[in-house]
Amino acid sequence: MATKGPGYPSPLAAMREGPREKLVWLPCIRTNTGKPDYLATVDVDPTSPDFCKVIHRLYLPYLDDEIHHTGWNTCSSCYDDPTRVRNRLVMPALGSSRVYIIDISEERKPKMFKILEPEVLKSRGVSHPHTTHCLPNGQVMISTLGDANGEGKGSFITFDSFTFEHTGPWTNMDSKYGYDYWYQPTHDVLISTEWGCPTAFGRGFVPEDLKAGKYGTHLNIYSWSQRRLMQQIDLGPEGVMPLEIRFLHDPNAKEGFVGCALYANVFRFYRKEDGSYAAHKVISIPPKKVEGWSLPEMPGIMTDILISLDDRFLYFSNWAHGDIRQYDITDPANPKLAGQIFLGGSIVKGGPVKVIHDTELDEQPDPVYIQGRHIKGSPQMLQLSLDGKRLYVTDSLFSPWDKQFYPEIVKKGSLMLQVDVDTEKGGLTLNTNFLVDFGKEPEGPALAHEIRYPESSQVDTLRNCTALRSQSWIPNGRISHHYHHHLSSLLPITSSSLHRSTPFPSSLACHY
Repeated sequence: MATKGPGYPSPLAAMREGPREKLVWLPCIRTNTGKPDYLATVDVDPTSPDFCKVIHRLYLPYLDDEIHHTGWNTCSSCYDDPTRVRNRLVMPALGSSRVYIIDISEERKPKMFKILEPEVLKSRGVSHPHTTHCLPNGQVMISTLGDANGEGKGSFITFDSFTFEHTGPWTNMDSKYGYDYWYQPTHDVLISTEWGCPTAFGRGFVPEDLKAGKYGTHLNIYSWSQRRLMQQIDLGPEGVMPLEIRFLHDPNAKEGFVGCALYANVFRFYRKEDGSYAAHKVISIPPKKVEGWSLPEMPGIMTDILISLDDRFLYFSNWAHGDIRQYDITDPANPKLAGQIFLGGSIVKGGPVKVIHDTELDEQPDPVYIQGRHIKGSPQMLQLSLDGKRLYVTDSLFSPWDKQFYPEIVKKGSLMLQVDVDTEKGGLTLNTNFLVDFGKEPEGPALAHEIRYPESSQVDTLRNCTALRSQSWIPNGRISHHYHHHLSSLLPITSSSLHRSTPFPSSLACHY
């Protein structure tokens, strides 16, 4: 299908027409090893002689950056704007507060474009950058988790998407904690989540920090047009550490899901008739009573979630228990389990942990081997192919937590796996022909984190979808009434030229 700019006109068009992925990029973490992190390029084309091999490594110039999540300089659905090019990958460093801008013009050989030093963020009163999204006004926005001293503060900082010069804060109404966010201009809303205080999560999980209120429980609801914090939803004890948040991909949808990590609960959030938002728990993974672990009950620790482009399936990983689950969300208020697979985790047979009471399983899962390699970690980061048929998986969460929960992957390196997805009836099956072993890297083991696809053939990434993770579309190229005023302050048009349901000018049709 011919396009004028990057992306597709709709999520379903991307799902139907996008070609199979051939490359992925992953940040590889080597904190406190005396070696820098790097961006790995991996060949995932089964017809290629380099299948499942790291074909390029872009080494960073500093130590202990702890690269976490990545994002784009240009929005995913810049479908009607031929001037927009997705040629920069934004890599915030959660550990050092640097931001690396990577030139991805040559997809198989990324190179450094620019480095934003920690002082750029700290001089503006923020630190610990996390989620990157591109904005329709030519800016890039990054969520931040700390203030200049590393204490808790949820905020947002913006940059020009071409020069990456600082363009100011997005709002002056900060939340106590920050983490991920998703915005939906169609409904004039941005919703952010909360991990916790960097001084707490940065040293691993300490139960006393939880008791001291060092971890978040809120969804923070902002007016997109006014950049104001309008509402906070306290998810309570069951909602500790609301991390990854996803709106449905249907641009008319007024709802989505957030995964609450510690106690492994999924909340559905939705817009009410009065314009405010509410949330209720729709999935709960029960803890397991155990012996041989640090606590008498082991929660699931749900660390990543994503939604297929057709809004049919929700996927998430339980990092402690070791399973990935697939839920049918055709009825978003009543998700139904459709598939499940265990790939390691802390409750496998023969390990140090004995499960003494489990309301779900009759026996502990068997250990899993692939190509002779014992899976010692647990599924964490997820990325889904455009067609929804392949789920890519890595096992590293955050190096201080990796060392605490899965020290073997720190010693022996991460694994990247592929799970085949039954998109008709539901179901998950490990592809035993696919394995990328980051324990065999030339300079020693590395921890592989977020998986992201290049823009080959105008394809957007899926994880944040990531494109499954982070993309939004405007319905039928039209804009909501709430968003008109905001655009008039950002772009060279007058507010009188915008009316309810006015079609986008071509220069505005590239959004997320």
